[in-house]
Amino acid sequence: MYLLGLDIGSSSVKASLLDAESSKCLATDFFPKKEMQITAHQIGWAEQDPEMWWDYLKQAIKSVMQTAKVNKAMVKAIGISYQMHGLVCVDKDLKPVRSSIIWCDSRAVEIGDKAFASIGKDKCLSHLLNSPGNFTASKLAWVKENEPETFAKIHKIMLPGDFIAMQLTGEICTTVSGLSEGIFWDFKNNSVSKDVLDAYGLSADVLPRIVDTFSNQGQVLPEIAKELGFSSQAVVSYRAGDQPNNALSLNVLKPGEVATTAGTSGVVYGVSDEVKFDPYSRVNSFAHVNHTAENNRLGILLCINGTGIMNSWLNHNVAKGLSYAEMNEKAMEIPAGSDGITILPFGNGAERVLKNREIGAQISNLNLNRHTDAHIYRAAQEGIAFSFFYGMEIMKEIGVQPNVIRAGHANMFLSPLFRETLATVSGATIELYDTDGSLGAARGAGFGAGIYSSLEEAFAGLEKINTIKPEEKLREEMLKAYDRWNKELHKNL
Repeated sequence: MYLLGLDIGSSSVKASLLDAESSKCLATDFFPKKEMQITAHQIGWAEQDPEMWWDYLKQAIKSVMQTAKVNKAMVKAIGISYQMHGLVCVDKDLKPVRSSIIWCDSRAVEIGDKAFASIGKDKCLSHLLNSPGNFTASKLAWVKENEPETFAKIHKIMLPGDFIAMQLTGEICTTVSGLSEGIFWDFKNNSVSKDVLDAYGLSADVLPRIVDTFSNQGQVLPEIAKELGFSSQAVVSYRAGDQPNNALSLNVLKPGEVATTAGTSGVVYGVSDEVKFDPYSRVNSFAHVNHTAENNRLGILLCINGTGIMNSWLNHNVAKGLSYAEMNEKAMEIPAGSDGITILPFGNGAERVLKNREIGAQISNLNLNRHTDAHIYRAAQEGIAFSFFYGMEIMKEIGVQPNVIRAGHANMFLSPLFRETLATVSGATIELYDTDGSLGAARGAGFGAGIYSSLEEAFAGLEKINTIKPEEKLREEMLKAYDRWNKELHKNL
């Protein structure tokens, strides 16, 4: 039997086909081959066309099925991972009424702040575990306030993964984990938050029906199965936001376990069984994939928008013609601390870890007679690692102590320099695994469809490929560099 895992990112969409018995990936592909367009009509805005995700995903699925050459009737289950916090609005014909306002869009910050004040800080934090902030509910409120004609057309709202599931099955549904990431979920009452709906003047009718994270969430439509090359007997049996799914992909399910990723944005995600929250919402608490009302499993999420996108910007605008590997090689020729250069990578919208401030990316202490592009490449990777460490120090305040961090061997974690810097400055050991979000979604689907009897069985084939320990001989220099970085940051706060 085969499992299809889908990963809907903001840079690309990916599909992977997994052999359920052997845990081997039979085929994988992603589209587009260059980064997907993000439209910014104003500074701080970020939108994507949901139909674009679907079109590229169909290309990826067709490619995977053609490459794998398996019996299409044996594709039994589909899992979906998706970029978190996005808002998709559809009409009664199930067509988007506007572009999706995606995760890194910061237009709704002020609206969320007003709701935080009107509902009350204590009630928000104790019931929602977060400020309404710039999350999905606040983005919907922005549409209601600024685009009333568009708002009047809305039949249902969805997260990006819910939209893809709807395209596959025709069913409109979501999960408690999804509602919690949108700040629609009341953890004390174990229900949709009446406080949030009332604060924004929204009806619960606009929300999808709730299904279990691991469950039969809908059978694939016959015409879609025919177009994409597999059986209509396949079911969507798992969905989760990219960060809970990344944790699942790394078998991070128990309290005290920590996962991280560093793609366009960077995330550290720790699991807790205690209902805790950061009073400033710099890090956020959401329902993890295995959370239930009886068995708390909360994901404590540190998200930094400006991480891998900083490295990508340098690649496209400074290191023209160089590959990322060549940039890494040049950076490693420079000693730890980058000869005094400091880079703040926060150039991708408002940062929750900075209390929703938008300070932009900055380069400090650049000496035009001394420093080269190689210094900048190293300072960028150090600055990204330092931003992780800055957030990890906040996570410690609510009881998450990242001593061992699991990550997939992808994106920034392909760089030995980045891995060494993060391990050394944080003092944590990093474990790298041969997995990604699409493979995690496939394994989740296997459990949701009953092909695996437990999550332990689903992840039995997960392979660790490397362990990176802190370089004690470099730690003093790294902490000095971090101190310089931290001082530059606080000049802007």
